[in-house]
Amino acid sequence: MKGLVLSGGKGTRLRPITHTINKHLIPLANKPMIHYPIETLRNAGITDIGIIVGHTEEKIKEIKNAIGDGSQFGVKVTYIEQDVPGGLAHAVKVAKEFLMTDNPDKKFILHLGDNIVKGGIKKYVESFENGDMDSIILLKDVPNPSRFGVAEIKDGKIVRLVEKPTVAPNNFALVGIYMFNDSIFDPIENLKPSWRNELEITDAIQGLIDSGKKVVHHIIDVEWWKDPGDTEGILEANSLLLDDIIPFNKGTVEEGAVIIGKVGIDEGTIIKSGSSVKGPALIGKNCVIGKNAYIGPHTSIGNNTVIENAEIESSVIIGDSKISCKQRIIDSLIGRNVTISEASENLPRGASQLVVGEHSVVKI
Repeated sequence: MKGLVLSGGKGTRLRPITHTINKHLIPLANKPMIHYPIETLRNAGITDIGIIVGHTEEKIKEIKNAIGDGSQFGVKVTYIEQDVPGGLAHAVKVAKEFLMTDNPDKKFILHLGDNIVKGGIKKYVESFENGDMDSIILLKDVPNPSRFGVAEIKDGKIVRLVEKPTVAPNNFALVGIYMFNDSIFDPIENLKPSWRNELEITDAIQGLIDSGKKVVHHIIDVEWWKDPGDTEGILEANSLLLDDIIPFNKGTVEEGAVIIGKVGIDEGTIIKSGSSVKGPALIGKNCVIGKNAYIGPHTSIGNNTVIENAEIESSVIIGDSKISCKQRIIDSLIGRNVTISEASENLPRGASQLVVGEHSVVKI
């Protein structure tokens, strides 16, 4: 069986961060988001994986730099270009040759590159490998089903898929992990673009159901599932992942610095005397946590970042930034190469000086 991971999409809900970084490369617990689906497939026994990438040289390069040939994960990776952002079913269509070649059982798993499942999917993969079904659809009971595609179930079977319904028939959202055999290509060939001008995978699955194919569903009982499509989702997934870190120290903690709880400190990083870090927290390579800095729980700090005279909590700092201000920063997603500093003494009292790009969000 083969795997297919998607890394396309514009990530519009995460702008301005995604103006300069692919959404799937935003770090969660200091690791690119797309690494988690690859590890999920590997842990389920899938080691031949295709990665759908955009058609521009820049997009392909940044994904390849983050993943390489797959050997760091113990898998083999093949990159497949999608010439237009034509939807999930379109991605499957352009990957058909990869998915069907050297694949005797003609089965594969489609895993969205921005979906993270804690607890794994191995038992569902084994069920599909050993069963006679044409597709397995994974569902999760969620409190806000209208944000997702929802499966309408009758007499124990899926009868209809509804994309982001205003009034959901139930709380069973489609998890971004799908299992198919080669029968999925017939309905894909007959699809017409949706109102988004995309070929929707939900329409293709509906085609399987309508033609009498065996489509089985499982309500997954994993620890958690996240689809971090916006800032709130990124911060929540980061927080959950940090809860599971194993403390380590590859850097330098000066005498007089305070470390509390589960904290990971990477190579070349210095935690200065007079600073404090309270876990769970991760600090990347070659960082400086200066005097009077406080790093609070559920914060991850990327490489080459300097933080001094600042308080940061429940945030993701992507890296290569300098933060030096007396403001308390919480629940924030801060991009690469950002400088946050004290306002000039020449400004009027209560005033702020900002340089803010389009699609930004500022709360002061």
